[in-house]
Formats: sequence, C-alpha cells, structure tokens
Amino acid sequence: MTRTGQSHARAKSESALPHRLSLQWLLGEMVTAGLIPPEAPTQVKMPAGKKGAEIPHPLVIAATQDWPDRRQPNNRLGIEVLTQWLAHRLRLPYLRIDPLSLEVGKLTEVVPYAYASRVGILPVKSGPQGIVFAVKDPLAVDWIKELQPALKVPLRRVCSNPQDIDRYLVEFYAIARSVKLSGQERAQAGPVGLQNLEQLTELSRAGTLSAEDRHIVAVVDWLLQYAFDQRASDIHVEPRRDIGNVRFRIDGVLHQVYQLPGPVMPAVTARLKILGRLDVAEKRRPLDGRIRTRSPDGREIELRVSSLPTAFGEKLVLRIFNPDVLVRDFKLLGFSPEETTLWSSMIEQPHGIVLVTGPTGSGKTTTLYSSLKRLATEDVNVCTIEDPIELIDGSFNQMQVQPSIDLNFADGVRALLRQDPDIIMIGEIRDLETAEVAIQAALTGHLVLSTLHTNDSPSALTRLIELGVPDYLIKATLIGVLAQRLVRTLCPHCKASVTMTVAQWRELGVGEDMPPNATPHRAVGCLECRQTGYLGRTGVYELMPVTSGLRTIMSKAADLAEMRQVATRGGMRSLRLTGAEKVAAGLTSVAEVIALTPDPRQND
Repeated sequence: MTRTGQSHARAKSESALPHRLSLQWLLGEMVTAGLIPPEAPTQVKMPAGKKGAEIPHPLVIAATQDWPDRRQPNNRLGIEVLTQWLAHRLRLPYLRIDPLSLEVGKLTEVVPYAYASRVGILPVKSGPQGIVFAVKDPLAVDWIKELQPALKVPLRRVCSNPQDIDRYLVEFYAIARSVKLSGQERAQAGPVGLQNLEQLTELSRAGTLSAEDRHIVAVVDWLLQYAFDQRASDIHVEPRRDIGNVRFRIDGVLHQVYQLPGPVMPAVTARLKILGRLDVAEKRRPLDGRIRTRSPDGREIELRVSSLPTAFGEKLVLRIFNPDVLVRDFKLLGFSPEETTLWSSMIEQPHGIVLVTGPTGSGKTTTLYSSLKRLATEDVNVCTIEDPIELIDGSFNQMQVQPSIDLNFADGVRALLRQDPDIIMIGEIRDLETAEVAIQAALTGHLVLSTLHTNDSPSALTRLIELGVPDYLIKATLIGVLAQRLVRTLCPHCKASVTMTVAQWRELGVGEDMPPNATPHRAVGCLECRQTGYLGRTGVYELMPVTSGLRTIMSKAADLAEMRQVATRGGMRSLRLTGAEKVAAGLTSVAEVIALTPDPRQND
C-alpha cells in the first residue's frame, strides 16, 4: 500500500472512533487485538460497589477481570498494561504520572478543580510550548475546544492510569487550595516586612495564622501521607526568603516536592512542632521531638523531628522510621548466608563487645535494632542508651541521653549496669569515658553492642587505641566489627545486562578471579524508578572477627595496613569486594559500589 493509501486508511480508522470511551468498544478492540478471546466480553463481572455509586472506568473494569496477557503468558492485563495498550491503539503518548516531577502549585492554577474533575483531565506539564493534560477518556476532545480560546496555548493529551488521575486530582487540588487559603488568611492579618535580616528571622512570629487552622492541618496531613506513599526516609522543610521548600529523601537522594508561600511556612512549621511535642515558642535553640502516626495502609509509623534555627526561620527535618525494620530477616538487610552465620555467631556470644561502623545514613541503626529484636527473648534483659531513641520497641528497655541534666552515655551505662542487664546497646562510643564503661560492662559478663564512625572495620581498632583504650583491654573484650554502607539497588523493571572488562572487575577488588556466573547490570531508568535506574537500597557489609592473629599484632605501634592484611587473612572481605558480589548478582551497579565504598588498595 502506498503512503497516501496508508494515510487514507488511518484517517478512515480515526473517523470510525466513538466520541466517548465505553466498555463495549474497549472490549471489542481488545478482542480484535487478540488480547482476550472472543467469548470474554460476555463473561465480564462488574466490580462490586455501593448502590448508586458511579460506574467504574472501562479500563478499571477490564483490569479487575484479571485476564492473562496473551502476549506475555506470565503477566496479567493490569490497569497499567491496558492503559499503555490503549495509548498505542489511539496513537497517543502514554504517561505514568510521577507526582514528584510535577509543579503542583503551578499546574493546579491552569483549570479549576470542578472543571478538571467533571471532564476527567489533569494538567501535568505547562510551558511556552503548550499544556499537557493526562486524560481519563482519550476519545473525548470537546474540552479542548472549550479550553483552547481561554488558555490560548496548544493543548496536548497523554494517556494515563484513570485511577491515578482521580487520586491526584483530589490530592493536588486539595493541597493547593489549603495553601492558597492559608496564604490569603495570613495576608489579611497584614503585610510582613522583609527589609533586613533581623525581620526575616522574626518572620514566623508575625501575623495571626494559626497552626490549628484547618487548611494548615490539611497541608501537614497530606505532606506526611505523601512521604509515606513515596517511600521517603526523610522530610526536609526549609524556609527561604520568599518561599519554603519541601524535599523528600528517597533511596538516599533528595527530591524537590513542593514550594510553600513564605507566609504559610511558619504555620506549617508550628503544626509539625506541635505534633512532635516541641516548644512552639522556642525558636532560638535546636529542638528534638517525635511524631507517631499511621501510613496510608494503616501501619504505625514513627518520625523523629529535628528543628534548626536559620536566617529565614526554623528548618525541620523529619526522619521516618518504619517499625518493619525490627522484624526483618538479616537476608532482607542484604546479608549473604555466610555473613548471616558469622554475624549471628558474634551477637550470640555471652559477653564481649560488638561494634558497627559506618558514616551517618549507612543503616547502622537498622542493623542494631534488627539484631536486638532477634536477641530480645523473654529470658533476656535488653537495655539501651541512645541519643536520641530512634525507634521505641516493647522488647527493649530504652533510655535517652539527657545533656541538660548531665546524663551522658557513660553515666547511662553505669546506671544500666545496676539494672541486671544481659545485653546493653550503646548508641555511640564517642569518647574514652564511654569506651571504658563499655569495656567494663563486657568484662563483667555483659554483651555490649555499639557504633563507631570509621571508614572500615580495621579502623575501629585504631580508633579505640587513639581514644586511649589500652590494647590489652581491646584484646580481652572485642568480639568483632561490622562496617557497612547502603547502596542503591538497580530497578528490576529497566536494568540492562552489561559486559565488564577485567580492569573493571579489578577496580572492584576481584582481581583475576572474576565470578564465573556473574550477571552484571547497569542502570537505565524508567517510569517505575523515576528515570533514576534505581529502586530501593541494600546493605554492603565488611565483617571482621577479632582473631588470634589480630590480637597478636594489636598495639599502639600497629600499622593499619598490617591490621587490614591480617584481618583479610582471617576471613574478612572488604566492603569493595562484597559490593562486587552484589554487582555480579545484578543487584547494584559498579558506579554505586565505587562511589560508596573505600578502595582497599589505597595507602593507609
């Protein structure tokens, strides 16, 4: 057929399309395309719903039938698969809506909520080239004729999951309305001067907008629920000169989420401080608090709130703790079977010291809590001293450091020793006094778990010696050291296999002994992972048991490089090497491991 003939055929096909998307037309097209057998439309079961409720979208009805995908027998015809197929059938772009990539405040001003909801459209991109709308009904085009004269820019359609459009229509317009109304109420209280730094620092004290205002409550509730839904580990609320930034840390990377008007920020900050039981009136000192709430699926979630006074107001960071980490199997934390066996043998010793090292955010707390949860049986008394208490659990007796009353780690451990403990967890060994009481506890028959901030496991030995701990006491009490990092895992939906050279394996510390069944992959990027190529994180570990060889060379004159060599001969595998094993298994990328693990070949 000639190109002209193809154009005529396409035009004829398009002219035959209905003006509305119906279930009958959709099922007919699915039969024609071979997605479902001819008898399937007569066997459709309508989803159960409340009497008088709106009939579900045709794509939703089709997806609930749970039909197998004839093109890929192991898959089902879910809502996303059907949406992509429909977009292809109608020659429209498909868009998986990523809420973190949308400028919500700007987009919700394009069309009113009532109109967008009635028509079933959601603006997802706006610029000089035009406005892009995600549509529930890709066949309906009357709304374009209605909006074109008013907006005076080109309008384009993309096919998106109708359930996502319904959800984000409600969420985005509700939050935008709450922010707007809050700003209007604040404006009615009078203008806030921003002439100099002193006035900027007093920004949160001016005006009368209350933290209990229903619009502010709605903004904060949405913010928390949104963070849980997006798998965020931290929420950053940052005041600036004219606006307030809200950012989420997801898989270790910060993402811009929303920009709040400057006058609304103090009320949002005050609301979060109230939820965290912080002193709302105190804006000069850093404060710490805790929020206990629930995720969208009903799970109980704890957040640690930290405030910091800045030039433009109080900055808040909310660290989100998922209680599920307390019941995780070591395998889910990234331990290999061999590492699980060795680590279990360390923490199940009757007495001694076990250390976990690594930088901030490397997962030390998760490892320690998971280990304590495993050890905390009914016949064992587990006590902790922390700064602050990260997660509250009924299996432990937890105490928090209180600098205001001179209760530090050392004093806390001394108090715990009078409580008949079997296992003691010390949040961090920071000084000689804390190290000495930890060693004293280990010498008197207790198992002590604690953390240090060092780059790798052998460095923990030199750090204790530098603090002033005699080497004979380290030899007598230290069982082993675990160093760890968190690396991002490759997105299973888009990762691609890659061939690695001998030089690349050597850079990972593997040398000539490349894994025989290695299946390395690289990051690509897709809708599921927001084009990052990564989805989730896993641990990379360096386990160093304190062997007789290490005890022999341990002294103030011991060289770190020599300690590392002896530890390696004793069975320790470096962080770089265990990371290489995860590369070989296709779990993470070479770039992640090299960026986050120290090179064992470098000079000490």
